[in-house]
Amino acid sequence: MTFKFTNNIPRRDAGVAVTVVRGVSGAAPLPPGTEEELRGLLAAAGARVLSAAEEARRQACRAILRNGGYKPTGRGKPASEYLLGAAREGSFPRVNAPVDVNNLISLKYLLPISLWDAELCSSSEFEFRLGRPEESYVFNPSGQELDLEDLVCGCELAGGASRPVVTPIKDGMRTKIRPATVTVISAVYYPAELMSGTEIEAVNSEFLEKLLGLAPGTSGAKALLPPGAAAVLEL
Repeated sequence: MTFKFTNNIPRRDAGVAVTVVRGVSGAAPLPPGTEEELRGLLAAAGARVLSAAEEARRQACRAILRNGGYKPTGRGKPASEYLLGAAREGSFPRVNAPVDVNNLISLKYLLPISLWDAELCSSSEFEFRLGRPEESYVFNPSGQELDLEDLVCGCELAGGASRPVVTPIKDGMRTKIRPATVTVISAVYYPAELMSGTEIEAVNSEFLEKLLGLAPGTSGAKALLPPGAAAVLEL
């Protein structure tokens, strides 16, 4: 199976690290050691004080989302900041194994991440761009919509159209991970002018390794998409 990704975000500092993993189980337990690692992070969250490097990364992730009329504050801040706040307050969400791995990596490295079910998409070709006027999608079971104008979006390309499915804020309801999920795609949004290729490659490799541990016989691939880059992944 072939997947293609293109980074069309019109910023020099907006990178995306992608992974695709096939053969996972949305109902699987966490890989060995991952539950303990997550519990350790959560136990330490209340007293966690961001280092200068972590604070710089937090601010840089916000800067990536500051486009046009979009302001990354309040409910519009990166999902990584929401997870940090939830961890400090003791309300960190536990959803399912793939999402919990996603949230562990996001909390650990303070990077917003999207995760979606590839088989709920109409295409295996995707682009990252800014949302257009009047674009929106439903992001929760109650039907609430997220206004996507000027927001960084991950979009499926099908039938000549570019349709948003995820953002660094909240992912779309239509392609969320479910118990029947088999193939997952992730996108780590990173500040390309602050993090080196080696740094983000290490984060993406750790993420891929944990996703591969969700079920026996899984296969996966990963790529870095600096601004303007494209990649093809084969599984």
